[in-house]
Parts: sequence; C-alpha cells; structure tokens
Amino acid sequence: MFLRALTAILILPGMVAFVVPLLIVRYDPWPGYASDAGLVLMFIGVLVLFWCTRDFYVAGKGTLAPWDPPQQLVDIGLYRYSRNPMYIAVLIIIAGWAAYSGSYFVLVYGFVCAAIFHRRVVVHEEPWLDNKFAADWQRYQRLVPRWLVQK
Repeated sequence: MFLRALTAILILPGMVAFVVPLLIVRYDPWPGYASDAGLVLMFIGVLVLFWCTRDFYVAGKGTLAPWDPPQQLVDIGLYRYSRNPMYIAVLIIIAGWAAYSGSYFVLVYGFVCAAIFHRRVVVHEEPWLDNKFAADWQRYQRLVPRWLVQK
C-alpha cells in the first residue's frame, strides 16, 4: 500500500503542484519580481502534503488517489482544522512557485486550481463522503470547515 500512496502523490499533486508550474515558469515570457520566500512556502506546502498523505495512509487505510480512497474517515492531524488540507497544501506550493519565480501566470494558475478544487470538493467528493461515511461525515462536516474558516 505504501507504493500505491507514493505513486498517487507523485502523479496527482506532483503534476499540479510541480510539473505544471515548472512548465509555466519555463515558458513565461514576462517574469516579474522573484522572491526566495517562495521556497519557504513550497517547503511548508510539501510538509503539509506529506503529513496529510501519511494520515490518509495510516488512519484512513487508503491513499489520496480516486482509485484507492481511504476506507475510514480521516479526522486526525490537520484534518481537525480543515476538511481539505491537501488541496490547501497544493495551493501553498503553487503560491510558492509564483513568489519564487515572479510569474503572474503561475499566480493565475493557482486561482484557477483553487476554483477547480472547490468545485471538485463540492460536486464530487462531499457527496461521495456523505454516501460512504453517512453520520460520521455529517458530524465531521458540522465541526470542521471545508477550507479554513467556518461559516
């Protein structure tokens, strides 16, 4: 199962948080002001992503991949503060790329990803979680905000 978890993290967030921003930066004709603070953001995002992946693997008995989802509701670690800390981690990494490279295109890409993530969570993931975990999901949904701030 560890190999499946590693494969999932390399394929899914790896593409979105590293490969696509790197390609954008490489071909960005108008780079702006760059900052090494972006490296700090990327490092924080990677730590959060690996922490959450570990929680999926250990507590949820699954991976972040749609083809190998957790078998138990994950409500430990950073999942006590946000229902979607992995998506937040990916957005932090993308923000780090934008700051480090000075690329406005990467920044726009981050906003597009945020909109796509939100739609995916609301339309696909939350109904699936409600169906799979029923009362546990509903309790968790009441207690923990979708992103970072409770309504």
